[in-house]
Amino acid sequence: MQGTEAALMEKRSQAPSKPAGKRRGSTAEEMAGRQRDISVSEFFAKNRHLLGFDNPRKALLTTVKEAVDNSLDACEEAGILPEITVIIEDLQPDRPATAKSSRYRVTVVDNGPGIVRKQVENIFGRLLYGSKFHRLKMSRGQQGIGISAAGMYGLITTGKPMVIHTKPGAKQPAHHIELAMNTKTNRAEVTLDKETGDFPPQRLRGLTAGTKALAAEKGGLLDAESYRSGTCVSIELEGRYQRGRGSVDEFLELTAIANPHGRFVFVPPSRVSADDGDAPILAKAEAGAAVAATETTESQGVTVFPRGVQELPPETREIQPHPKGIELGTLLQMLKDYEATDKGTLFNFLQERFCRVSSATAGTLCEKVGATSRRKVSDVEPPMAEKLFDAFQDAKLAPPPTDCLAPIGVRQLLAGMLKGVKAEFYAASSREAEVYRGRPFQIEAAIAFGGDLPADEPSRVIRFANRVPLLFQQSACSSFKAVIETSWRNYNLQQPRGGLPVGPLVIMIHMASVWVPFTSESKEAIADYDEIRKEMRLALMECGRKLGTYLNKRQRMQRESERRDVFERYIGEISKALHEITGTDAKRVYEALVKQAKSRTAVADQVLDEDGKVVKDEPVDQDGVVIVDRGPMAGAAPAAAPVAEAPKRKRSASPAPKGRGKGAGEGPGLF
Repeated sequence: MQGTEAALMEKRSQAPSKPAGKRRGSTAEEMAGRQRDISVSEFFAKNRHLLGFDNPRKALLTTVKEAVDNSLDACEEAGILPEITVIIEDLQPDRPATAKSSRYRVTVVDNGPGIVRKQVENIFGRLLYGSKFHRLKMSRGQQGIGISAAGMYGLITTGKPMVIHTKPGAKQPAHHIELAMNTKTNRAEVTLDKETGDFPPQRLRGLTAGTKALAAEKGGLLDAESYRSGTCVSIELEGRYQRGRGSVDEFLELTAIANPHGRFVFVPPSRVSADDGDAPILAKAEAGAAVAATETTESQGVTVFPRGVQELPPETREIQPHPKGIELGTLLQMLKDYEATDKGTLFNFLQERFCRVSSATAGTLCEKVGATSRRKVSDVEPPMAEKLFDAFQDAKLAPPPTDCLAPIGVRQLLAGMLKGVKAEFYAASSREAEVYRGRPFQIEAAIAFGGDLPADEPSRVIRFANRVPLLFQQSACSSFKAVIETSWRNYNLQQPRGGLPVGPLVIMIHMASVWVPFTSESKEAIADYDEIRKEMRLALMECGRKLGTYLNKRQRMQRESERRDVFERYIGEISKALHEITGTDAKRVYEALVKQAKSRTAVADQVLDEDGKVVKDEPVDQDGVVIVDRGPMAGAAPAAAPVAEAPKRKRSASPAPKGRGKGAGEGPGLF
């Protein structure tokens, strides 16, 4: 044995050695063996920042946002006025003050139609699954990712499954389901499934003193009559609750403005991280005080955003793609799909799979590509499809229909702004629908000026897409760029070069579309298409013209009021002097001089309409502007009728006193 080992060692020593530093490379077969599918949920689990889960505070907001969006979509599609309750429980209230995050349980309950049992796993346990992606119809959700991604984030950070209660009908039992997503397979694994009569979950009514007090009121919190059907979703996650800009509070405030047909109740956690110092948009009144039925209230930590209007947005209809909005590859795929399902003619394909293509137009398009009306889709070769695509570009077609959109509308825009933004002047504008890439969209804008808004700071811009607030990536958003490009100096406002206007101003922009071109999957900013930015700028200019006219009139009214003050200051002395010199009755002289002063400064008593024109009587049925006289008490509720009717009424504010005050009753605040 020893001799054999020695021979082997000698043989090895004689073998040529590998050059130093050279390593053996992989063969094609070895590399092929390492290739495998990537699950979409596994991809987003590693790249969760793409979905808005890149830090604890934003993750908490994104979870609430996705659940609320789904609830609003479900309620509106079912024709139900939304009742949505958002509860955040702090599961680690005794954590150290230096902790950067905590464990929370986020619960969102709605009174929608509920979810049938067999679809629960697909809706909450799979990414890229939903009913909205393929529809050309306005909705908040688009990609079928949001709520499943929130559950996946909760599972990654806490290891806890999603807890779902759903009741699909008033006479049907509720289901209690707990499930967790398997990121390797993009499928849900159910750990608990049982029927229950506890909907909405009664434990939520007794969490805090505030929830107990509100639950004792009729229709206050999660009462069985208001929630006869619906869905309750609970997710445990690592997050950070902090008030201010980009917070859950701001999201719900802005959602209440853009969705005045909904009622929202918010129960925040017991412990709050340090605020970032930014004031909220909506001013809240303490419960128990004399407040309007539509005014936001806060009592014992529970905030209620009441319903501002009693009508749902108009029902939208699904449309087919517009010929000018598709690309050649999309057209080829549509031809293949039609051949596989319908096996019809090219003539029928053009009418059934596109909007704004009449029978006459379909016949003309067939002639242009050299086909008869009886040509089968299966006989359409790629060269003919390319000719058809070119014919689409040259054809004169009507723009897509707009019944697929549900804009907020001027009246509801003003109702939402008047509901909480304590200003003096409100104006709104709604543009006609336009088209980008064949997809219809509509831009709306509203402004609030004066009142309690700070006068020496840049104006605040609040952005919406399909009634959903956009809280991040403001500078990358087309809405923000449109505000900067608008020349606000033309409307008597200060504006630094390349910046926002300075003054007591809140600017709101809303885009309604069948497919909003977001810059990322987290849906935080609108892509900068020229057609979209142009419409935004035109809508802002309409509001700006109304504000500029109003401010010009107000300036003149203020000057005349100051002149009258000067007259009245000396009229008494003049009356006494004339009495001593001529013996004329001082009272008669005083009354005559006051009459002359009022006639010379009559502009100060004028009432302005929505275009800044003088009117004798208060208009009662005009849209576009609301002017509120808040009286001498700062922060007093508007003297107008209930908010639902306010946009149809205007009240002229009294002339502003001299100075640059910020409070209510002090005029615009710039002059």
